[in-house]
Amino acid sequence: MPIITTPVGNIQLSTREDCLSELKFTQQLPEGGLTDPLLLEAKKQLEEYFGGQRKVFNLPIGLGGTDFQRKVWLAIGKIPFGQTTTYAKLAEQLGNPAAIRAVGTAIGANPLLIVLPCHRIIGSNRSLTGYAGGLDKKKALLELEGYPFQGSLF
Repeated sequence: MPIITTPVGNIQLSTREDCLSELKFTQQLPEGGLTDPLLLEAKKQLEEYFGGQRKVFNLPIGLGGTDFQRKVWLAIGKIPFGQTTTYAKLAEQLGNPAAIRAVGTAIGANPLLIVLPCHRIIGSNRSLTGYAGGLDKKKALLELEGYPFQGSLF
């Protein structure tokens, strides 16, 4: 699997049927260069994001998962750069306010970290909660986007 280096750690990229299907943090080191045009574009857009030149990703994505998971993941993709929402607000937005835990579970299974920005989901008390890459990466991504932290979020 192709791996790239970013300011917040190494990221493994996967494609399926000419779509980006997975982007996850890994401890593995990059081996060799990328040759696939889609992976090269994903790397370029991630570099632009980390360099402060990109706020929206424009990549073909292929999502597995259940219908509910895809609904949650696509809703996450609509959260604007530098803004956050809560699990409760997202459940409400999806038409099922009681589904907070189900929304959280779906977010935890998000296959496209950063591109579908689940780091923008915070607790109702504005705390940083759950992130597949770790809370340190979540905080770093929110800081990159200029999120105005007030006090400790841990």
